[in-house]
Parts: sequence; structure tokens; C-alpha cells
Amino acid sequence: MKIRKKIYAMGCLLGLAGVATATAQPLLLSHSQCREMALAHSEELEQADIRLRQAELDNRIATTAYLPKIEGSATGAYVFPDIDVMGMDLRMRGMYMAGITLTQPIYTGGKISAGKRMARIGEAVAGEQLRMTRMDILVDADQAYWTCIAVDRKVRMLESYVAQMDTLFNQMNESLATGLIIENDLLRIEAKQSEIHYQLQKARNGADLCRLSLCRLIGVDDNTTIVPTDTVWVATEPGLLTASIDDRPELFLLKQQVEVGKQQIKSSRAEMLPTVGLSAGYTYYGNIKLNSLVDAGNGTMLPYSQEFRDGIGMVMLAVKIPLFHWGEVHKKVRKARYALHSAELELQKNTRLLNLEVQQAIRNVQDGYRLIRTAETGVQQAEENLRVMRNRYAASMASLTDLLDAQSQWQQAESNLIEAQTQYKIYETEYLRATGRLE
Repeated sequence: MKIRKKIYAMGCLLGLAGVATATAQPLLLSHSQCREMALAHSEELEQADIRLRQAELDNRIATTAYLPKIEGSATGAYVFPDIDVMGMDLRMRGMYMAGITLTQPIYTGGKISAGKRMARIGEAVAGEQLRMTRMDILVDADQAYWTCIAVDRKVRMLESYVAQMDTLFNQMNESLATGLIIENDLLRIEAKQSEIHYQLQKARNGADLCRLSLCRLIGVDDNTTIVPTDTVWVATEPGLLTASIDDRPELFLLKQQVEVGKQQIKSSRAEMLPTVGLSAGYTYYGNIKLNSLVDAGNGTMLPYSQEFRDGIGMVMLAVKIPLFHWGEVHKKVRKARYALHSAELELQKNTRLLNLEVQQAIRNVQDGYRLIRTAETGVQQAEENLRVMRNRYAASMASLTDLLDAQSQWQQAESNLIEAQTQYKIYETEYLRATGRLE
């Protein structure tokens, strides 16, 4: 029995180890998958979608203002004492009434139609806000993804640099043992090694922070190891970049703000116009009694009672004409006109800013491509310079300072290329966002 328990325990431990190994597997993440997961995990996008659904309901609610309203009512009353009506007692103890009423607005001065238009504008605005939120999430996802790749590349580059310095250190240590160099040269290499290890540690910390940021963005556990798969970058020369801002959601929102201002003027002006409404109803009443004494002849008075139960219908046309409100409506119209003018000025100002933004985005893309080409040339030159310096140093034709400088130049050139390629990818996304074409 003890042997069986041990075997069972070992099996459980192996099973748990297998689960732990399975959960520790890295997440292979492509650029498109990063975007999809960021969109699926975003609370802001879900909130924007909720606001769109609310705006759709507001639009439907505004439509019901055109339709007739049907209401039912029921009333019960106990009236006391009895009412004397020409010597007769009108008794309404337990009287009841029940009816139905239909109300149809015929003319409201355009207030209902203005409200409907503003509801449609609200729905369109919510849709554009949803699209704008989606683009913001895609921008954040792209920045996090490409930055994560860039920092990982810097880590690998510095690890390669560390390996080079370790190799050089071993060579110099052997030369020191044979008396070919002095101890000061070895100390200089050790100082350089310490500096590179410091940079490597900073890069690893930065890589971990980037990984955590990406984990939060795509909604995975913080301990997840992410392995980006789109690491092969081919920068193609940008063609003709258009500077149109017609697809920008911000521009659409500003235009709709102007349209809302126009509808608010109409809605305020409608308060000065007459309103016409039609009402129709039917009411049924009962348990109303009339009690009295009736002369049966010879001076004999007999009690008499009559109960009233009946229904009545009514159709009514009502016209309401505003006459004097101390200029309240005129002031509301003037206020709405000021708001419209302010919205128009806001549209003019931000249209210029949006055009400037898209021009800057185009310039960034073009400059970013040129920086990549310059950085690639710099890497080629730095690699060739490092190769030459290594050969010269091996032939005792160059000093240790020249070799270390060549290695530092190679490191800087590699860093410049990584940063240029990363920034170019981000510039591409920013350009698509600036033109409203980021999907």
C-alpha cells in the first residue's frame, strides 16, 4: 500500500510538472495577433461600443416623439357626505372611472424634427468615437509591439558585444601572461566590460518593462513570456503620401458639433411658435347613485334610487400660442447662435491643426526612411572599420584605444539602426492615424 501511495504521489508531481511546463510555454505573437488581442481586451473600446448602443437607442426614442401616445387611467373615489341636488341626494360612495386617451402632436414648431436630427447626429458621433478609440488602441499596440522587438534586439546586440569583449579579455589575459602587454591594458578592457554589462542590465530591465506593458495591453498574465514573430523588417521607400484629412474622425466630430449648433437654434426658435395637438379619449364611469323621495299620490312619499353607468367619448384639438415670456426665447436663440459660432471657429482652428499634423506625419515617414538608409550605411562602415581594426591590432599596427573605439562605434551604429527601424514602423502607424485610414 505504501508503494502504491509513493507511485501515486510521484505521478501527481510529474503531472503538475507537466502542467507547469505547459503554462510556461512562450506566447508566439505576430503583429496582427497583437492588434486583435489588444482590441479584444480593451475596456475603453467596450465602453465606446456601449455609448454607441446608447446613442442608437436615443435615436429610436426620438422617433417615438412623432407617434401618438396612448394612456389608460382608472380612478376610484369615495365622496362623503352625499351631495344635495334639488332635494335629491347624489351618492358617490365607491364611484369609479376608467378610460383611455390618445394624444397626437400635429405641429410643434420643428422641435421634434430638430430633436430627431440631433439624435441621428449623436449616433453618428458615437460611431466615430468608437472608430477613434479603436485607432488609439491600435497605435498603442503598434508602439508596444515594435518597441518590445527593438529592446530585445538591443539586448541581443549587447550580449554579442559582451561576447566580443570576453573574447578580447581572454586574448589580452594570455598576452599579459606572456609579457606582451602591460596590466593597464587589461584593466581598461575590464572597465569597458563593466560599462557594457551595465548597459546590458539596463536593456534587460527595459525589455522586461516592455514585456509587462505588452502583457497588460493584450490581456495576458504578467509572467507570460512573449516572443514576437514579425522580426524581419523590410523598409520600402514610401510612395506618394496623401495629405487628406477627410477620413479623420476628429474632423467629423467637429463638423457634427457645428450641425448640432444649427439644430439647437431651430429647437430654441421652436419655443416661439405655436403648437397643435389632437387628443381623443373614452371614459366609462359607474356606481353613481341619485336617491330621492317620489310622491306616489295621496301624500305618500316612496323612496326612489337611480344608478348611473355610462361611457362618454371626447375629441379635442388644442392650440398653444406663446405670447410673452420676457424675451426668454430670444435670449435662448442668441445663446445658441453664439454656441454655433464658437463651434465654427473651433472647426476652422482644428482643421488647420489636423492639416499640420498630417503634414508632419508625412515628413516623419519620409525622414524615417532616410534615417534607416543612413543607419544601414553607418552599420556597414562600422563593421568594416571594426574588421580592419581587429586585423591591425593583431598585427600590432593599431592601439587598444583604436580597437575599443571601433567596437563602440559598431555598438552605436547598431543601436542607431534599431532605433531608426523601430521609429519608422511607429511613424507608419502615426501617418495612417493622421489620415484616418488606420484599420
